[in-house]
Amino acid sequence: MKTRYIVAILLSFGFLSFANANSDKNVDCLILEDENSIICKYTHERINTDKIISVQWIEPDSKITRERDMVIPAHHGSIYDYRYIEGRTKGTWTFKVIDNGDEYQTNFEIK
Repeated sequence: MKTRYIVAILLSFGFLSFANANSDKNVDCLILEDENSIICKYTHERINTDKIISVQWIEPDSKITRERDMVIPAHHGSIYDYRYIEGRTKGTWTFKVIDNGDEYQTNFEIK
């Protein structure tokens, strides 16, 4: 009987950890050199309404070269934006997301 309770508690904690990991806001970029592409993704908790966020692509010299508002549809957990590598300034770039006044960002390098 005790074993059943212990298993149930462990499974509950495992499920809560999984749920919390999926609800964190996260920004990540992937460079696909063979496709000449940079793909950046913003993940957030799913909500019942559309959400407007702003994304910025910031060059190594801190110049914002792209800024746009994007709509994350209701019940969706992420949004993507992409650009081509060719013609981009070499160095460390920043991809920034502004979500309800909070900023999330990641850096990537173009060589």
